[in-house]
Amino acid sequence: MTTGTGPYSTFSGGAEGSACAELAASPVPSAPHLRESEEPGTALTTTPAALAHLLAGIRAGLGR
Repeated sequence: MTTGTGPYSTFSGGAEGSACAELAASPVPSAPHLRESEEPGTALTTTPAALAHLLAGIRAGLGR
């Protein structure tokens, strides 16, 4: 899958070797895109509900 036209929002802690997860709006409001900065040609399309669950898990420290 190729990425849409951004703009993509990025954040990185700045540490050497760190990578960014990027989030972009889609022309279809119910389909935000996620991509990893080291693979900008590949994006995942998700739903707002699934994205909310992912972010809640990250905030809760799951996966550490």
